[in-house]
Amino acid sequence: MSITAVIIMLLCLGLIAGGILLLKKSAKKFHLTGQQLKDIKARNQQLEKEEQEEK
Repeated sequence: MSITAVIIMLLCLGLIAGGILLLKKSAKKFHLTGQQLKDIKARNQQLEKEEQEEK
């Protein structure tokens, strides 16, 4: 392989690794209140009940 091909491959790998690290850094966790968690659990139970009634 020529030196140009090696440089291009290293640049591509660097871009991919940089993109992955940027996504990892920018990902945010959900900070939900107690009320929001309660609402989510109630909604999930309601959906499960509706799915069981459909079967």
